[in-house]
Amino acid sequence: MDLKKTALGIELGSTRIKAVLIDENFLPIASGDYEWENQLVNGVWTYSMDAVHTGLRSCFAALKADVKEKYGLELTELGAIGVSAMMHGYLPFDRDGRQLAEFRTWRNTITGEAAEKLTALFGFNIPQRWSIAHLYQAVLNGEEHVKDIAFLTTLAGYIHWRLTGEKLMGVGEASGMFPIDSQKLDYDEGMVQKFKALSGIDLRAILPKVLPAGANAGKLTEAGALFLDPTGALRPGIPVAPCEGDAGTGMVATNSVRVRTGNVSAGTSDFAMIVTDKPLGVHREIDMVTTPDGLPVAMVHCNNCTSDINAWVGLFSEFCELMGMETNKGELFTKLFRIALEGDADCGGLLSYNYFSGEGVTDLDEGRPVFARTPDARFTLANFMRTHLLSALATLKIGLDILTQTERVEIDKLYGHGGFFKTPEVGQRMLSAAVGAPVSVMETAGEGGPYGMALLAAYMLWKDEGESLPDYLDGKVFAGASSSTLTADEADREGFTAFLERYRRALPVERCAVEVM
Repeated sequence: MDLKKTALGIELGSTRIKAVLIDENFLPIASGDYEWENQLVNGVWTYSMDAVHTGLRSCFAALKADVKEKYGLELTELGAIGVSAMMHGYLPFDRDGRQLAEFRTWRNTITGEAAEKLTALFGFNIPQRWSIAHLYQAVLNGEEHVKDIAFLTTLAGYIHWRLTGEKLMGVGEASGMFPIDSQKLDYDEGMVQKFKALSGIDLRAILPKVLPAGANAGKLTEAGALFLDPTGALRPGIPVAPCEGDAGTGMVATNSVRVRTGNVSAGTSDFAMIVTDKPLGVHREIDMVTTPDGLPVAMVHCNNCTSDINAWVGLFSEFCELMGMETNKGELFTKLFRIALEGDADCGGLLSYNYFSGEGVTDLDEGRPVFARTPDARFTLANFMRTHLLSALATLKIGLDILTQTERVEIDKLYGHGGFFKTPEVGQRMLSAAVGAPVSVMETAGEGGPYGMALLAAYMLWKDEGESLPDYLDGKVFAGASSSTLTADEADREGFTAFLERYRRALPVERCAVEVM
């Protein structure tokens, strides 16, 4: 194997850092990962930079070990590298590169005042998790560090900076920091000037430069190579693609970058991305971001998806250990997901809210996981698991209804990817029941974002002159890809509708839990 004919994608997700190496045929040939988790520190959801550095290096070391085991090769060179991460958040640095405040992740709902004022100022929805909302909230709070900010970036932007020395990012990632002009593929200049008049801050001086997919975004420096691989084996000089966010890499991994295509990424958080061909009204529940090549995308983002499911599976795993049964966590997930298919379509009267943190779509600044049932509910394991699977999609469905019913956005293709879809058929069928449309899942669905980032690195490396990203994905990457498409039956769709009505009606239960617990 010629390592110069490979492309590496690394993604720092919410619960796992994963690296995927692909070959010239765009097939995953090696991988490595590292599990981690955010921390709630002084009311702020964060990851320490030590955890970021340790996790990234451990992930890369695991990839090296996989390459060594499979091919007998030392991983010293690559064709190209690309890094992605969970979008949004707040990472400010001074002129000497010192971090000025804790990393404030997308999960925080502490910028409500700023988001509301900026939305009104711009006539454009600014969600709480966006970098500009965090910055302006820091201004409103009178935080001392604001005056010293020389560079404001995201987690992906930070890693790219450490690898290449370049303060830049892909347009899709940038669209989660500040609104983008899709014609110019740059920050919206009118809004930049409005923010300067409001705050006195020149965003052009502190935000990363914006690049489209396929552009050259620098090379791995000597310091960058040692940052990623402290053993010194990895050689500098490797081309690095523009860093992207997990939303953009999800679109690429599912070939959902053309107008009227869409995908749903479901893991710790879940979000739907629909590439649009017309301007939309301003909706608090809908974010307008872009594809990695700059097309406008309507995004319904939910902070909470599988965390509560993971917690319950962990409890069942403890029970198995108590009973002296050896269990494989992956097998346990599969069995519990599959039994959900045997449950009542409407979950038999059971109800859950999967809110580990606040949720913008339903206007909650904090979350409390809640499971509830009526005395006459059909309390079976199948209904219990189905309840948690439908709960993971319920808030997403509330936001999607605005797109499809209010804005009349049309969707030709909808793909699912992420951990929620790893068990064949189950997550796919539940999502189809929610959206009332066919859902496709590719063989690479479980690879998700890091695979999408590897494809973006490959696009930079191997695209033909003038070849667009959609054409590259259609004609080269996914031309022979196999996928499965599933449509939920009428009973499943009606069951989800009944569950969602009960879910909406009982939302005061969740609000009360936040107040009293």
